Amino acid sequence: MNRTYLGMELKRIVRDPAGLFFTAGLPAFMYVIFGAAQSYKSANAGNGNVALFIVISMAAYGAVTATTGVGGTAAVERLQGWGRQLGLTPMRDGQFVLVKSVLAVLVALVPIALIYGIGMLTGAEGTTRAWLLSALVVVAGAGVFALYGLAMAQAFRSETAVSVAAGMLVIMAFLGNIFFPLSGTMLTIAKFTPLYGYVSLARYPLTEGRMIDTSAPAEPVYEPLWVPLLNLTVWGLIFALLATWLVRRGRGRQ
Repeated sequence: MNRTYLGMELKRIVRDPAGLFFTAGLPAFMYVIFGAAQSYKSANAGNGNVALFIVISMAAYGAVTATTGVGGTAAVERLQGWGRQLGLTPMRDGQFVLVKSVLAVLVALVPIALIYGIGMLTGAEGTTRAWLLSALVVVAGAGVFALYGLAMAQAFRSETAVSVAAGMLVIMAFLGNIFFPLSGTMLTIAKFTPLYGYVSLARYPLTEGRMIDTSAPAEPVYEPLWVPLLNLTVWGLIFALLATWLVRRGRGRQ
């Protein structure tokens, strides 16, 4: 990995505190409204309570929003001719993708830390294992969506790439069982969408696979671990291959 380029990118991100504030502030606000401020936050959710369940969900959403935004800035960079400059360096396409992914994960730590911190102060409860493992999964899995943002940036040749990627992310969040529990046919469809595996895997240390299925509220529904693992792995490979191919194609045209 090119550490020099990663350092340059980090400095650029740090110099935009307003962007970091909105990236972390919106999902944190959503947690406060839909989690901390609700009476059901103390209800049981496996190895913790519902408040922690919502903490994990909103942290995951905030993380992918951050990583998608970092990946999406590649479209603006390309318009400014930065891609042409990088093409003159020894850095390979795979290294460029890797740097963007690592950068995105580092930026994602901001909303994750903020939301988990607020959760601790507002009644989110769970075992130490549930807190730590869920946070690790949220951080590690967020890198997959840096590849998604980068692929979208390379696919759209304009500054609207970031908006398109963010808009599609909201739709994927609804379909991915993040904002409210799905059931029946919608839940079946959700299992094939990009965000489903990521957020389900992050919740697993808390729920141990138990799902909230409104079509059968009296009967607990358990999901095996391989389902979210397979989903996240497959989509990660798709985004990685697509991002690398689009970066290579873009440089070839330049």
